[in-house]
Amino acid sequence: MKGFDEYMKEFDRIMEKKYVIPKSKWTPQDEAVYLPKDPFRIPLKEAEELRFKALKYSFSHHYKNNTFYNKLCKERGVKPEDIKKPSDLVKIPLVPDKFFKDYPDDGRSFAVWLSNIYTGKLPEIYIKKRNPKTEDVIDDFNTSGLTVTLSSGTSGKHTFIPRDADTIRRASYSIAKNLVSMLYPFWEYNMAMYKQTDPSGTNLWVGKAGAVVTEIVREVRVGTRIKITPKMVRLSMGGARNFMERIESKIIRSIAKKHRERMIDDFIGLLEEMEKKGTKLGLIVQPSFINMMMKILEQRSLKFNFSKNGAMLTGGGWKISESERIPHEGYRRKVGEFLSIPEERILDIYGMVECNTGMIQCSEGHYLHIPYAQIYPMVLDENLEPKGYGEVGRFAFLEATASSYPSFITTGDEVKLLEHCPVCDRPGPVLEPEVKRAKGEEVRGCAEEMRRLFSISED
Repeated sequence: MKGFDEYMKEFDRIMEKKYVIPKSKWTPQDEAVYLPKDPFRIPLKEAEELRFKALKYSFSHHYKNNTFYNKLCKERGVKPEDIKKPSDLVKIPLVPDKFFKDYPDDGRSFAVWLSNIYTGKLPEIYIKKRNPKTEDVIDDFNTSGLTVTLSSGTSGKHTFIPRDADTIRRASYSIAKNLVSMLYPFWEYNMAMYKQTDPSGTNLWVGKAGAVVTEIVREVRVGTRIKITPKMVRLSMGGARNFMERIESKIIRSIAKKHRERMIDDFIGLLEEMEKKGTKLGLIVQPSFINMMMKILEQRSLKFNFSKNGAMLTGGGWKISESERIPHEGYRRKVGEFLSIPEERILDIYGMVECNTGMIQCSEGHYLHIPYAQIYPMVLDENLEPKGYGEVGRFAFLEATASSYPSFITTGDEVKLLEHCPVCDRPGPVLEPEVKRAKGEEVRGCAEEMRRLFSISED
């Protein structure tokens, strides 16, 4: 077995060309991403120093170069000079996640809105159509070198976040390193990966952020290559605006059903092939998809043995129907029953389109570990004031690595924040495994969109 240093050298070799910003161009934002060898075992003092430098730099950058955020900061009476020590970080103004849903439906007005929430000077963007739709504007922005990433909720109203190339690089590297370091020593370059969706066919953040995992293994199988557009997501989430769109929605569901049936057959075929070969297999899937597959395997009296060669990473939520959530422990037991993947290699990642990295469960206790050189986590009370460790409240965070938008966010999630994991010896802060939506908040996220689009039922 490789030692951890050698293990991570191989990872960096794979990532260097595409995802590592040249060291000569590093800012404190880059140092927070690239310097930690293990994002979950960096000494607390070192991590806090990196995080403070990166957040101070990031806050100043957005204050000076983002029109709406500069206005917000002036309204709150906070400027970069006020952030002098780590305890001052709580002064940095937070942006409600709902802000990124508050945009006009008209295409050209939407383009102006995107331009106004972007930090810095936009590249030259040419809107080709005289009366563009939202999808047209996104395509025009994407061809300019930016990436407009999106997520949504049960209302079908998208969250849009513009990301520049460096923001994408930092996010991709961070997410991949979080996964690989937590899965040590299971991950190997010479293994196979199953990914539920093709990242090139969607602007959903779960697809874009997950694109990097296709580069850290030798062989990749994709469940569906259907091009998932913002309009398709909106219609699948019940957002039809007129009679013609209701017809389109039915057509989309019919197409999705055919893709779902093909995905089922392909997935079972992959399990049969990899079990026979004895190849290591990593599954990157939504919980609702695997829950569906467990039911189908049970119906067909099929079981597979990946006790030595299997790992599973889920992401984006545990809702499998309008009224049903998957209990974590029961879900892992079910996967163990039909795939024999041990619980310590069935991990969930928690993230959102507004956050430029992800939090991942440890194998020892399945607590969600925060990459604490990048993120300053907070739990807020009903007045949006910070609470202490061990308290339940609304999750908020200051994330240090986004250049193109201020990643200082108040979310609609309810969490319990602990100072360190009660089970493993990693030193940083964690969230308890169960993350819920706060009362009055819609169910949201990329997993909910994928669940609704490919649901085995017709809800």
